[in-house]
Amino acid sequence: MPVRHVLLALLVVAIWGFNFVVIKLSITALPPILSAGLRFACAAIPAVFFVRPPKAKFWLVVGFGLALGVALYVFLNLSLAWGMPAGLSSLVLQTQAFFTMALAWILLGERPSKFQAGGAVIAFAGIAVIASSRLGGAALLPFGLTLLAALSWGVANVLTKMAGKVDAVAFTVWGALAAPIPLLGLSLLIEGPQVVQAALLGFDWRDAALIAFLAYPATLLCASIWSWLLGKHPASTVAPFTLLVPITGLLSGHFVLGEAIAPIEIAGGLLVIAGLVVTLWRGRAKDISPITGA
Repeated sequence: MPVRHVLLALLVVAIWGFNFVVIKLSITALPPILSAGLRFACAAIPAVFFVRPPKAKFWLVVGFGLALGVALYVFLNLSLAWGMPAGLSSLVLQTQAFFTMALAWILLGERPSKFQAGGAVIAFAGIAVIASSRLGGAALLPFGLTLLAALSWGVANVLTKMAGKVDAVAFTVWGALAAPIPLLGLSLLIEGPQVVQAALLGFDWRDAALIAFLAYPATLLCASIWSWLLGKHPASTVAPFTLLVPITGLLSGHFVLGEAIAPIEIAGGLLVIAGLVVTLWRGRAKDISPITGA
C-alpha cells in the first residue's frame, strides 16, 4: 500500500475518531435517529444535483446507503443514547474490521493472509485490553446494538468492494440519498412526531454546526476516501486501519471532553498499533516486490 494511501487512511481515522465526540454531542442536542437523518440529508442534498450517478448497479448503491446510513447509525446512535460510553463504542465498533474480512472471504473469496490474520488478532487483543477497563459501564442492549452497527459497517464495506472501481464521491453521495427518508420514517415511528417537531423548531446554529461536521468531513469526505481505498486495495488491507479509531477517539475524548486515559488503555493502544503494523508490513512487501525483484 503506497505511503500516500496510508496517509489518506490515517486522515480518515483521525476524523472518525473525533466523530464520536461530535455524535455524542449531537444526540444530546437532538433525537438520535433524527440526528442521523439530518446528517445524511445534508450529505446528499444538494450534492446529488452536481454529482453524476455512479456507474454501479442500483441495488449496490441503495444497499450501501441503507447499510451505512440507516443500519449503522440507527444502531450506533441509539446505543450511545441508551447508555453506551462514547469511548467504549469507538472500540467495539472496530470489530467491523473482522466482519469485513469474514464477509469479504465468504462473498468475494478474499482470503486474508496469515500476516493479516495475525495482525488482526494482535490488534483485537489491544481492543480487548482497552475495553476490559470500560465494559463495566455498558449495559447489554447498548453493547449488542454497537456490535450490530459494526456488522452493518462490514456489510457496507463489502458492498463498496462489490461495486468495483467506481467514482467514490458519486457512490457516497448517491448512497447517502437512500438514507434520509427511511431515517425520518424511523424517527417519527420510534421517537414520535411531537419530539421530532420540537427538535426541528428548536434547531439552532450549534445544532447546525454539529450536523455539518457529521455530514461533510465525517461522511462525504471520509466515506469517499474510504470507498476509493477499498476500490484500490483488498478489503483485508484497508479495513484494519479502523482499528486505530479507538486511539483517536480516546484522545479526542481526553482533550475535548476531559476524559482520563488509563495506563491500561495506553497499553491496549500500543497493541492496536502493533497489530496494524504487522497487517500492513507483509502487504507492503507484496506491493513493492515486482519493482524491487524481491
